Amino acid sequence: MSKRNLSFQSLCVKEHKDTKTTTPHQLPVYATSSFVFDEVEESVEIFTGKKQGHVYSRYGNPTIDTVAAKVAGLEALDTQLEPFAFMTSSGMSAISTLCYAICDSGDSILTQANIYGGTTELFNKVMLRHGINPIYTRHTDTDTLRSIVSENPAIKAIYLETPSNPMLDCVDLEAISAFAKEKGLITIIDNTFCTPYLQQPLKFGIDFIIHSATKYLNGHGNSISGIIIGTDDDAKVKIKTTLKLMGGTCNAWDAWLLNNGLKTLTLRMDVHSRNAMELAQWLSLHPAVEQVNYCGLESHASHIIAKKQMSAFGGMLSFKIKGGQQDAFRFMNKLQLCTQAPTLGDVDTLVLHPATSSHLNIDKEIRESFGITQNLIRVSVGIENIADIVEYFGQVFE
Repeated sequence: MSKRNLSFQSLCVKEHKDTKTTTPHQLPVYATSSFVFDEVEESVEIFTGKKQGHVYSRYGNPTIDTVAAKVAGLEALDTQLEPFAFMTSSGMSAISTLCYAICDSGDSILTQANIYGGTTELFNKVMLRHGINPIYTRHTDTDTLRSIVSENPAIKAIYLETPSNPMLDCVDLEAISAFAKEKGLITIIDNTFCTPYLQQPLKFGIDFIIHSATKYLNGHGNSISGIIIGTDDDAKVKIKTTLKLMGGTCNAWDAWLLNNGLKTLTLRMDVHSRNAMELAQWLSLHPAVEQVNYCGLESHASHIIAKKQMSAFGGMLSFKIKGGQQDAFRFMNKLQLCTQAPTLGDVDTLVLHPATSSHLNIDKEIRESFGITQNLIRVSVGIENIADIVEYFGQVFE
């Protein structure tokens, strides 16, 4: 029976022939859970790996795969590398998927205590229960790293952020990569703050990059996704399998929104960086400010490292207002131009109180030892007119 002889009811159910005659100018959203095989033999070839093809969107989807490949290309631009990339449902999914793919029970991850609080919670509350042990140190002292690694042969990987969240401390990527290769360790970096436009860790020998693509890569606060990027073919198979079976894959709509955001990435990051520098300089001169953390300032402890490996200094800064928690709260509540939101990297300026939000569940002594105190305010500087941003900050201080 041909389709022309089907009943009205059946015709409503069946897909009509795709009428596309020319290539679409914009990447389409492939809003489909599965893909059709012409014959069962094709299914067998794809499932056994003899032929490449899409079967089910948890395994892969043309929209998602296209955007992932685009970001991988940006991270490897001007190198001879050909990295792979997988999009995940969030930045946290990217971290967990990668760590579970490359680590086994009994392995340890050497990391920092001055990173995003959610990452530390993941290590302490989830991975530790499954036998993957986090060890915390500062990645700035190679001698200390050497001592820790010699005392802990179970260390499998080094995980880092540079600049860190929220103190903007930087790690020397070239030095940490050389040390890791000497010891046979895997290196992982969260490159969310910088994006590949400002920093390309693969050039310094880092093995894996993760992004919370929700942030600067998208830039508009309208989707959640993450990305894993690497170059090792064996690891690629493990990551793909882990992602597929744990089910943390991105969806086509969020990938499409990310693709739209990427089109203005360079324009946005230029303005973010320029505005953040001007605001940091202004804050550093204000008598009501105790300390400014921005790696673009020459006074910042990580300025030389940042200058070495970043093309600009990004849109993130934090500062300590003179006083305590209530002073920080009063300042934030009166700051009308800026939005209080638990995210970063959007086009508008966002403020956050890390000690009571992003880093709330980190041990207080550890948190404060890294400078995350009750009077610290984190600012994701937007792309508004910088004169307006400074004026509103000034009004609150007055």
